[in-house]
Amino acid sequence: MINAIRMTWAVGLLAVAGCSREAAPVAPAVTEVQVVPIEARAVTLTTELLGHTTEYLVSDVRPQVAGIIKQRTFEEGATVAAGQVLYQIDPATYQAAFEQAKADLANSQASVAAARLKNNRYHELLEIQGVSQQDADDARTAYEQSVAEVALKRAALESARINLGYTQIRAPISGRIGKSSVTPGALVTANQDTALATIRALDPIYVDVTQSSTQLLRLKKLLAGGNIQSGRTDVTLKLEDGSEYSHTGSLKFQEVAVDTTTGSVTLRAEFPNPDGMLLPGMFVRAVVSEAQNSAAILAPQRGVSRDAKGNATALVLGRDNVVEMRTLTVDRTIGSDWLVSSGLQAGDQLIVDGLNKIRVGETVKPLRETVATARNARS
Repeated sequence: MINAIRMTWAVGLLAVAGCSREAAPVAPAVTEVQVVPIEARAVTLTTELLGHTTEYLVSDVRPQVAGIIKQRTFEEGATVAAGQVLYQIDPATYQAAFEQAKADLANSQASVAAARLKNNRYHELLEIQGVSQQDADDARTAYEQSVAEVALKRAALESARINLGYTQIRAPISGRIGKSSVTPGALVTANQDTALATIRALDPIYVDVTQSSTQLLRLKKLLAGGNIQSGRTDVTLKLEDGSEYSHTGSLKFQEVAVDTTTGSVTLRAEFPNPDGMLLPGMFVRAVVSEAQNSAAILAPQRGVSRDAKGNATALVLGRDNVVEMRTLTVDRTIGSDWLVSSGLQAGDQLIVDGLNKIRVGETVKPLRETVATARNARS
């Protein structure tokens, strides 16, 4: 009997203990999320602009006198120096004209000597009334006319010498010369429309890029901010195949007017081209430094999403690790980050992992990730 009572009492205790365990509340598990501290740091704001290469100097080679081409003295595609003889025009007629002008000058100079002697004698005779005033005046006039004739013949000789020199067609500039449009035996004329060849100076070389007036206005507004300063003049280049050009260029000038047909402004940069890799007419992309932001707010792209209206949003840790929603204004991407102009500030804790497991207003457990670690993870 006693054993039965003891057993009944033990069973009752177990039942009471079981009920007490079922009634105890179970604490919900706190979701762990990865957060990145937002810091303000200095960044360079760049823009990538489409453009093309153009010659530093370009010159068409044309004859300045008419004649038959006797010889071409250059290799097509070669580098030529300023003053180098490129074509030889038959100089026979121009040499003859030069010799004739030289003889005419000598004849006029001899006439000057005789006229000067006669003028001197008549001047002396006039003093003793050995000749009339009219004869003395005629002698003086004849002498002055002979002096003027010498000057005229000297100018004619110089003109003949210049034309003779033009029979050697020389390079006006140094650079690479293209194909020749004529061969020996061809007749050319002075100032003809068709160039004999074209020379292009390619080192250095220009790169002309276009920037929309909208981008220009946006940049001016940025520069009006306290943390934004004008960028450097250094420019880097991306070639058509996606590779980067090995030399850095410099921004030379910005056009002073907007093209009304395209709404864009032309920028010109100058690049060294010692190896001749850049040729005129190549399409390239220039990376231009627009400004320096000394206190930029960058947010990892993996922590930023878009709502139904397309607005950029982010989840951050609020007081007591409560999740808050922020609406951001993003300006551009810099690497794997968004440049944020409003919505975040230095010191905020941006949630970057576990976003699909949490809701606004929920308390979470943050696992802080350093900025350096976040950058390494993104890279």
